[in-house]
Amino acid sequence: MILLKKIFQFIFSIYGFLIFLIGMFVLLPFFVIAFLQKPVRAGNWVISLARIWSNFFFFMTGIIPKMIYEHEPNPNTEYIFISNHISYIDIPMMMNATQGRKLRVLAKVEMAHIPIFGSIYKRGAVLLDRENTEERKKSVLRLIELINQKISVFLCPEGTFNKTHQPLKFFYDGAFRTAIETQKPIQPILFLDTYSRLNYHSIFSLNPGKCRAVFLKETPTLGLSEGDIKVLKEKIFQQMEEALIKYQAKWIKA
Repeated sequence: MILLKKIFQFIFSIYGFLIFLIGMFVLLPFFVIAFLQKPVRAGNWVISLARIWSNFFFFMTGIIPKMIYEHEPNPNTEYIFISNHISYIDIPMMMNATQGRKLRVLAKVEMAHIPIFGSIYKRGAVLLDRENTEERKKSVLRLIELINQKISVFLCPEGTFNKTHQPLKFFYDGAFRTAIETQKPIQPILFLDTYSRLNYHSIFSLNPGKCRAVFLKETPTLGLSEGDIKVLKEKIFQQMEEALIKYQAKWIKA
């Protein structure tokens, strides 16, 4: 039975990868048109096309996104969206969970080196080089600039995949610093099932099924200053950790 499951996942993963590529190449002419626009407009186009691409991928692979609102975000407010990071499927879920909003994602600079995909990726994201302090500061300033243009941003404060089998791994300061500097609320989202749909251990573990995103209560930052970053980070870490335990996230082990 275990062998049959692995064979199915391998074949299904190849199928999913082909669907991913088909979606990219079908939309490629529209991405090229987007690239010809001014930077902010181009980014908005790319995010809109990426949402179409993500929805197509989910539909064709039988992955069913489901939004659970413990708190429903205000459609007229810009947010610092943050989530746990546990799977490659997190990125399509970011697109799906923020439908209808102008958005940018803070993303690893290495992704921009992938042929074709990288060119698309870097226009809908703010690239982050964690090894370069100056470039990291520039990325944060770029995020602040975008938020001031009424564009929400999406960050994963863990930075990389959580492979600890704890609810969360260490949070970086960037998301909380950005929220305080822009005085925008932080909206935590939990991705509960992306780990089960495509495990970080193998790109050949794709399988269909539900994919829940839980919107927790937002945290305002109005009136907070740089000295509040640590307390704010600890508060939201605890909020997300307790919720992941409550929802019995599959990767948590005693």
